Amino acid sequence: MTHKRVRKAIIPAGGLGTRFLPATKAQPKEMLPIIDKPAIQYIVEEAVASGIESIMIVTGRNKRAIEDHFDKSFELEAELEANGKAEMLELVRSISHMAEIVYIRQGAPLGLGHAVLCARRFVGDEPFAVLLGDDILQGGRAALAQMIELYEERQSSVVAVMEVPWDQTDKYGIVDLADNGDGRLRGLVEKPSIGEAPSNLAIVGRYVLEPEIFELLERAEPGKGGEIQLTDSLQRLNVTRPISAFRFEGQRYDVGDKLGFVQATIDLALRRGDLSDDVRRYMIERLKQE
Repeated sequence: MTHKRVRKAIIPAGGLGTRFLPATKAQPKEMLPIIDKPAIQYIVEEAVASGIESIMIVTGRNKRAIEDHFDKSFELEAELEANGKAEMLELVRSISHMAEIVYIRQGAPLGLGHAVLCARRFVGDEPFAVLLGDDILQGGRAALAQMIELYEERQSSVVAVMEVPWDQTDKYGIVDLADNGDGRLRGLVEKPSIGEAPSNLAIVGRYVLEPEIFELLERAEPGKGGEIQLTDSLQRLNVTRPISAFRFEGQRYDVGDKLGFVQATIDLALRRGDLSDDVRRYMIERLKQE
């Protein structure tokens, strides 16, 4: 049997962004800029750097700005060209050439599992990646690229995990590792109550999945919050198709959270040659005033 390569990815982006109101009243939270790039572009760039060729973004109402951002902009390009702004023109053009990106609307916010199920026809019978738009992962090689390598080695689904404080395990999907030390999962549970989590290893927004997950999502009943939870179907998949954990050891930013968004903005600015010195100087001066 010839194993298929991971070349497609799903980015769920149908959430309402209520944690960022009023900023998200008329614009998608995924388009909020971290310095000079919308948050979702960082996610797409990671997918492309990992060898992904085709991406489906699962959107909802009032998300048209996402499509416009990754589309060609004839008027803007003509203006930049006429004014001799070659570097900026190339930057704008490169966004629309990053990957093949298609879109589908999630009719109602019924959960991550439902969002993934919306992309079933796009994926077909191939393995695929899922990248959550709220999680920006930084540090060394692209996390998804390493996960795809692990998938190709084991030919079974992979989830990215990292340690979180025990008193925050009720905010995540939590994994329970098997005892043999090879990263295989014994089980998964969605947002367990504090004190009931099997570990403090949380799933952090990156998955490489086998297409068998769709059959399970199709039959899934609403779980936590009345939504179709991807974690619940992964738990059922793990019974017959072992799932592996990839330990992510870089920096993860939850940009769907206000503090995480500010942290990402500061840290990414400090890594940029055109900003780092001025930002560091400002931070030192500002903290002296406190």
